[in-house]
Amino acid sequence: MRRERTEQLNRPGQRSRLRRESLAGYGFLSPWLIGFFGLTIVPMVYSLYLSFTSYNIFQPPKWIGFDNYVRMFTSDPAFIQSAQITLIYVLVGTPITLIAALAVAMLLNYRSTAGGFFRSAFYAPSLIGGSVSVAIVWKAMFREEGPVDTSLSFFGINLGGWVGNPDLVLPMMILLSVWQFGATMVIFLAGLKQIPKELYEAAEMDGAGPINRFRAVTVPLLSPVIFFNLLLGLIGAFQVFASAYIISNGSGGPAGMTNFITLYLYKRGFSDGQMGYASAIAWVLLVVVAIIAFILFRTQKSWVHYSGDNR
Repeated sequence: MRRERTEQLNRPGQRSRLRRESLAGYGFLSPWLIGFFGLTIVPMVYSLYLSFTSYNIFQPPKWIGFDNYVRMFTSDPAFIQSAQITLIYVLVGTPITLIAALAVAMLLNYRSTAGGFFRSAFYAPSLIGGSVSVAIVWKAMFREEGPVDTSLSFFGINLGGWVGNPDLVLPMMILLSVWQFGATMVIFLAGLKQIPKELYEAAEMDGAGPINRFRAVTVPLLSPVIFFNLLLGLIGAFQVFASAYIISNGSGGPAGMTNFITLYLYKRGFSDGQMGYASAIAWVLLVVVAIIAFILFRTQKSWVHYSGDNR
């Protein structure tokens, strides 16, 4: 059979048909390939080159080697601060978002006559999340004498607004990211629907309480979904920009507490005209995200359990 199959493929007519099918396939892929190489690969390679240059847009790039990277870590305290603030935002906001999304997903997993309404209500913020309009509304809510500040004053809590307070503006940004947990919740809910109810019934018959059932049944079977949401959450948190720009009016204030790496990169590149230095910051951010993703993929064997996995 194998010899006959080989002979069929080697026939001139068969080879010509396969060639036409391959060309047709590449023809349909060509718009994506052109966009991928023209809008992604080529700009990335060029930005890597610019990261080793001094470039202000108006003059040709001047090669300076690793000076941008040395300056970044040795003589730029604003970059160090932005990196610290970004890490706090990522390491605090992402776990809280995952916990909130999973908690709400587990509540919605129980059958309810209004389940569809609540799923839509919790998912709605994700549809508009990250937009300029949301950041404007959020800024108005948390400003001095805004709705949030006024409501807290009834309980004797006078914070004087969150937006202009260096101690509260970062928690406000984290709260904004947690508020937009709808997409993560929907993915968790889909994963919970795939867990057989018989496993919960068997665990309950063995005397396992709600906490033990969650630990022994829900978490292991939901671990691939947790891994997926964790990976996307971390990557998305590193890319926060629009909300920080709007809330701080592009300054990164107060006291630099909203000066995330992406906003700092933007200011260096487009406000100060230091495109070479901004490109270096972008590549450092890319490397950091890549390292975190690599660590997650390498460590998933110890805590992610796929169905049918015999490891």
